[in-house]
Amino acid sequence: MFRLTPVVRNLVIINVIVFVLQNFVHGLTELLSLYGVQTPYFKPYQLFTYMFAHGGFMHIFFNMLVLATTGPILENFWGQKKFLIFYLVTGIGAGVFHLLMEAFVLHGPGSQMLGASGAGYGVLMAFGMMFPNMEMMLLFPPIPIKAKYLVWVLGGMTFLLSGAGVAHFAHLGGIIFAFILLRIWRSQGGSYF
Repeated sequence: MFRLTPVVRNLVIINVIVFVLQNFVHGLTELLSLYGVQTPYFKPYQLFTYMFAHGGFMHIFFNMLVLATTGPILENFWGQKKFLIFYLVTGIGAGVFHLLMEAFVLHGPGSQMLGASGAGYGVLMAFGMMFPNMEMMLLFPPIPIKAKYLVWVLGGMTFLLSGAGVAHFAHLGGIIFAFILLRIWRSQGGSYF
């Protein structure tokens, strides 16, 4: 059973509420999603709101599973405020990275992007860097695995199991922003906190 900390619990609740509303409020998904800067649909607020909308049950399920399994450990370690800052910075950073890659590498606006995956990959990166030898229990199969391997397994699964339309650049952006933020915090305090 998960022991959710306050910020993680609230993030999960917000995501679930938004997901349910997406199924009943026409146009909500389009309003919250992130669009390319070159499109007439882009609005700056979308860099925040896209993290709370999801494209289907499995999308939200896996994003919230990652958050619920690794987030509480980080929140207990850093405290609520620092964890929330980290989550939002990596999520927004993932969106910015995705937009930059779309504009300068893919040379196009792409399609709408939504989901907490960028922030989730940021949380995974931090968890793996800070607690590499902590053992976690897998759901399927129920075997223990060290955090550093779990991060690689979960990270690899997104690229192997996902098809077209998955925002791989956002996932990578979450990882990059997590790494940078952890390095900044480490340079300020001599460690990751």
